[in-house]
Amino acid sequence: MLKLFPQKVSNCETGSRRQFLLEVGALSAFGITLDSMMRGQAHASNSESGALADPSNDTNCILIWTRGGTSHHDTFDPKPNASADVRGDFSAISTALPGYQFSDQLPLFAKHANEFTIMRNLNPRNGSHSTADAFMLSGHKFNASVTYPCYGAVIAKTKGFKTNIPPHIQIGNNVDRRFNGGLGGYLGLQYNPFEIPGDPNAKNFTVRDISPPSGITIDRLKRRQQALQAIDTLQRQADQNQNAFEASDAHYQNAFSMITSADTQKAFDLTEESDKTRDNYGRHYLGQSCLLARRLIESGSRFVTVSSGGWDTHTNNFKSLKRSLPPFDRALTSLVLDLKQRGMLDNTLVVWLTDFGRTPVINSAAGRDHWATASTMMMIGAGTPAGQIVGATDDIGSRPVGKEYYPQDVAASIYTKLGVNLDHYFISPEDGRPLIINEGQPIPELMG
Repeated sequence: MLKLFPQKVSNCETGSRRQFLLEVGALSAFGITLDSMMRGQAHASNSESGALADPSNDTNCILIWTRGGTSHHDTFDPKPNASADVRGDFSAISTALPGYQFSDQLPLFAKHANEFTIMRNLNPRNGSHSTADAFMLSGHKFNASVTYPCYGAVIAKTKGFKTNIPPHIQIGNNVDRRFNGGLGGYLGLQYNPFEIPGDPNAKNFTVRDISPPSGITIDRLKRRQQALQAIDTLQRQADQNQNAFEASDAHYQNAFSMITSADTQKAFDLTEESDKTRDNYGRHYLGQSCLLARRLIESGSRFVTVSSGGWDTHTNNFKSLKRSLPPFDRALTSLVLDLKQRGMLDNTLVVWLTDFGRTPVINSAAGRDHWATASTMMMIGAGTPAGQIVGATDDIGSRPVGKEYYPQDVAASIYTKLGVNLDHYFISPEDGRPLIINEGQPIPELMG
């Protein structure tokens, strides 16, 4: 345990290193601070993490998570020949792929369908919020006795920092945490995402934790760091655990570099983008969030989740989707086309996931309820064959016909593309049990 002298005076040049970082801010409501994240990453550098991933694989991932259960009928798997109570209010339109149709609410996806792979034979095997977030974002069914880490946490554990930018970032707070979905799980709090709340489209959008507190300049922080280094020199003389000091030095230096780095500030600053680019993505939450995700990947993050809420359409399904699908259509197509134009698709995997599907039959409130046996997803980049529709559901979209895939297979595909070895285990910190990374099989049609 790192021993610190007590802070006896309220002077900005004194105090513990931990207090210094805590004053910069807390990263999320779940207890992860810049201090704890960096401490964990410094510790991870001496752990087993390096053996779990292919060091030559520099593939990154942007995951778009639409929380609530986006209707497959009203997006990528319309049923134009079904009865009106299944077909719904939207029409089906032709796509760039002959013989395939999407909802008329997705004209850009339809136009650029040859850029994407859409999977229609996903069986989510769940129909409940929060357990869905845990299952779909980790590939492991919810287990009350163990919280499995999400994809971003595993990538942060196995690959660590590339630059000063956190390797695991979540934009927005639209992940249901009731069953610890989207978190570090048994890997520890330090692998929770660096969470960016707020709306990137807002004029006053700022990112906490990467800037000094109000009234504290960079020069003042540097003077504080010098004072703390002097304190630690005295502590080293009295403390025998030099390894603890070395690890501590590493994580504090990383944290300080992140706070004071001009490159870090620039990565989060959307005003660096042209008006044309921002307009292409759409001047709304989802569009600017996808643009921010691209900038963060460019700047060194490894796994960025863009979270979007409002997709639980038990009532007024079509009225709600008329508002939410056009931003979805523009943001995601623009992201993929932008990544392609920049030459980033070879080493950037883009995935769209949602909780589960919606009921084939429209309910009495003009909505669709939860549906546990059929859903859809999207994947592109990192060698994923483009321009294909994988699988199909029956005439009313109630379940896949023929071969079907499951969340653990989606996870296996993501991990394989990101260079994580599926055969390795993590060791539970509580009881020493080996816990397998994944129990699925990569989906052949997605692997190329």
